[in-house]
Amino acid sequence: MQNLIIRLFVNAVALWVAASLVGGIELEGEFWPVVLVAAVFGLVNALIRPFLLLLSLPLLVLTLGLFTLVVNALMLMLTAALVGALTVEGFVAALLGSILISIVSFLFSVLLPEKD
Repeated sequence: MQNLIIRLFVNAVALWVAASLVGGIELEGEFWPVVLVAAVFGLVNALIRPFLLLLSLPLLVLTLGLFTLVVNALMLMLTAALVGALTVEGFVAALLGSILISIVSFLFSVLLPEKD
């Protein structure tokens, strides 16, 4: 349970950083809307992303994994379509946002090692 809360916090911080730095991404609200967006983003990544990665396996192999960035951007756009508190204006903003979210998530995973 503690691991789930930490991952939710990391997603919330990563989404907030992306919304702060990328011009085409906006988060409405203070705390709870950001947590809601982070929860939906985590669910989308847990349920839909593996299926899309499996379908795009030939493109992933062909691009040496760079197509994962496109899949991540699509997951961010899908989250924005599902939750009104997140607005993503265009694919380029989603791509830049997904790159920032990946970097922030990676940094948190290095700083906060996962406990068994």
